[in-house]
Amino acid sequence: MQTWTIVLLVILVILVAAVIALYFLGRKAQRKQAEQERQLEAYKQNVTMLVIDKKKMKLKDAGLPQAVLDNTPKLLRGSKLPIVKAKIGPQIVTLVSDEKIFDIIPVKKEVKATVSGIYLTSVRALRGTLTPPADTKKKGWFKRNVEKLQEKAGAKPLK
Repeated sequence: MQTWTIVLLVILVILVAAVIALYFLGRKAQRKQAEQERQLEAYKQNVTMLVIDKKKMKLKDAGLPQAVLDNTPKLLRGSKLPIVKAKIGPQIVTLVSDEKIFDIIPVKKEVKATVSGIYLTSVRALRGTLTPPADTKKKGWFKRNVEKLQEKAGAKPLK
């Protein structure tokens, strides 16, 4: 047997082993996520709240209880999360919002929300409708500089 066929066989065996490992890890992660969804459903409550502020900030800067910080994996402590400060009844509470609904949460307005522990899962308008903000995506460094150069040259800017 030639050396290149041995190398190809070894690479093929490694790839098959990697695919099998990823399959089982994916199934395990899927089961874990389903369990977390069941827990969120079990503890959810509908509340009326006044949204005071919303920001994307680091977990340690958000003002969440120490127990939450202790139970968070170390890799996630430095990442930014969507944090909402709201007044529920007489107390001001810090909540972690779902990424999907963070953009439609209105600031300084009253909303009906579904809360599970400190996790904000859905928001409905108390009066009227909730509209997502217009697409105010920031332009990147390259696009800004291209537009500046085109303005100096007198050309029509790209969209």
